[in-house]
Amino acid sequence: MKARVPATVAFVAAALASAASGFSIFQHSAAQTAERPAPIETVTVAPGTFTYRLPGEYLRNGRPVDAPTRQVTFRIGFAIMKYQVSADAYAACVADGACETADGRTSGDVPVTGVSHRDAEAYAAWLSRRTGEVWRLPTDEEWSFAAAERLHDDALGLADDGNPATRWLARYRSEAAGKADRDPQPKPLGHFGANSRGVFDIAGNVWDWTSTCYLHATLALDATRPAVVQSVENCGVRVVDGRHRGYMSTFIRDGKSGGCAAGLAPDNLGIRLVRDESALVALLRWQ
Repeated sequence: MKARVPATVAFVAAALASAASGFSIFQHSAAQTAERPAPIETVTVAPGTFTYRLPGEYLRNGRPVDAPTRQVTFRIGFAIMKYQVSADAYAACVADGACETADGRTSGDVPVTGVSHRDAEAYAAWLSRRTGEVWRLPTDEEWSFAAAERLHDDALGLADDGNPATRWLARYRSEAAGKADRDPQPKPLGHFGANSRGVFDIAGNVWDWTSTCYLHATLALDATRPAVVQSVENCGVRVVDGRHRGYMSTFIRDGKSGGCAAGLAPDNLGIRLVRDESALVALLRWQ
């Protein structure tokens, strides 16, 4: 499964177009420089390998089963935001006319919430323009690796007993237990502390959008062979990560567009971005 980085591709295309016209995206007037956001704190996640459970829905013999795992190796590190994007930081994008108003908290040193996938990508594009850096949503693999010991394995570990209700009840109990102590009120940045990599509030009470699309897949009938024999990718639904993995519609706000996903984004869903340093180096070579 390949990681998707649409924001990076768009940014590269814009940069090359600007370069061709004789204007560098890295050239700013003194006034523009003064308007840049304050330096963004990041954590550099070192290269490494981990066991990754694939996202999506997996069927064997027509019945849902736990997703298979595979070893994922990051040969180079990556920089991820130390904290989630705050309501105040997002408000600056709204004030600049580049982002729509969030449906959740709109001010304060708390994570912005109530943002759609489109909102998250718009913020990443705006931040890239403002800083001259390349910011994008993390893939599910990147977020999972950065989460370290706070990553929740959503496998149920059930043997197939032929009764579909068994798995449904187990999933219900698991999700109910996770909601038992849920406090939906966004907390100040840093409230949930840092994990072993130094990333704060990861798997707190605000989930993060990722760029990874939902996958519906069929596995080989032989349970000893986890190979995917058929799969359908749905990018109208994206993986969201927090205390557990979830799947969320991209939430088209305008119902007149014909989208069945019209509505408000959840009040516990926010933004944490990755700085794509490899793409930035590539762009600088073109200048």
